[in-house]
Amino acid sequence: MNTLTLKEQWNALKEENPRLRIRNAAKTLNVSEGELLSTQVGTTVTRLNNEFAALLQEVETLGKVMALTRNEECVHERKGTYLNADFSSPHAQLFVGEDIDMRIFITHWKFAFAVTEISEHGNRKSIQFFGKDGEAIHKIYLVPQSNEAAFDLLVTKYTATEQPPFMDVEELKETPTEKHDAEIDIVGFQQAWLDLKDTHDFFMMLRKFGVTRTQALRLAPSSYHATPIGKDKIVELLEAAAKRETPIMVFTGNRGNIQIHTGEIKRTMWHEQWFNILDPNFNMHLDMSKIAQTWIVRKPTEDGIVTAVEVFNEKGEIIVQFFGKRKPGIPELEAWQEIVHGVEV
Repeated sequence: MNTLTLKEQWNALKEENPRLRIRNAAKTLNVSEGELLSTQVGTTVTRLNNEFAALLQEVETLGKVMALTRNEECVHERKGTYLNADFSSPHAQLFVGEDIDMRIFITHWKFAFAVTEISEHGNRKSIQFFGKDGEAIHKIYLVPQSNEAAFDLLVTKYTATEQPPFMDVEELKETPTEKHDAEIDIVGFQQAWLDLKDTHDFFMMLRKFGVTRTQALRLAPSSYHATPIGKDKIVELLEAAAKRETPIMVFTGNRGNIQIHTGEIKRTMWHEQWFNILDPNFNMHLDMSKIAQTWIVRKPTEDGIVTAVEVFNEKGEIIVQFFGKRKPGIPELEAWQEIVHGVEV
């Protein structure tokens, strides 16, 4: 499909449905969101160069903004300022602030754009990052408190020399097929789980024993360490956390970024199939219709047991994880343990 045809088709879709979101339009046209967005280069969209690390470390100059990270099933929106950038590791880069808290895997980032969305409410400016497949990894939106002049300076500084109105995307490799349980050293795996000292070691343990995440939960040392629950229990969990004013952590991510909210949640509500958290500085939108598995997962650490509620899609990919608020060296909140136990029984 050539760019002109794609652009015309999108314009026709917008005329039919002015409220249609670009992500949904892309699905209708069977292209990625990035491919569709790039057709607007030269009008409302400016292609930026791929100096992602340098650009991100200057985002603090924008002041308060809204950070958005999502996957197919969950949207995570957090307002705040990008602080304490750490890009020293080649494996994972960090922002570690009370508001904006992210784990970045920058090798998956390939495209960046500055976008001005024109609506009846005025112009909405953002910087948007996409992966090799053209799917969105992370977006940074200006809010009324943002420094718009700093935004304009950033865009000018990082504008790419070439401004093609198209995007060359790559098809990503499929998730590896799960091994048969008989091929797994189950005894060794279960002992390694019991010997965990830090939750961050869990991923390396999965790789060592060659198990997928949902397979690991099935093969856990006991039902105490991994218990399946109904997806309706997520609603009970979040409503209980809100009612008890228990601070929680909400992790949502994709291949290129994990975004974390830490704090109390206040307002929860349904909209169609979406269950939402709608607070002034944090919004979560979870498509309950796309949840395939939900587990309570307990991992031993040097600070005691850490309890998570982990939510998966049909492919066995993590949609969202919920924890009680905690930091290394501090035991898990008893209130969180009680809330989780309440949805377990």
